[in-house]
Amino acid sequence: MLPTTEQALACVRVCQMLSNLYKDIRLFRFDDKTGQVYILAGDELQVIVLNNGIWDFVNEPEL
Repeated sequence: MLPTTEQALACVRVCQMLSNLYKDIRLFRFDDKTGQVYILAGDELQVIVLNNGIWDFVNEPEL
């Protein structure tokens, strides 16, 4: 299984936003079983990118 075009473009947008916030991208993983991309940035930001290109925070950090 490969990432969809929508998912790949969303991943680039998310990584660019994280980079603009000076967050290190520590882990970028595509899960073959679920078809989701998991991104860990900094020490606490966790993002899931679904195959339709929609992304969301796993556990939103408290401000």
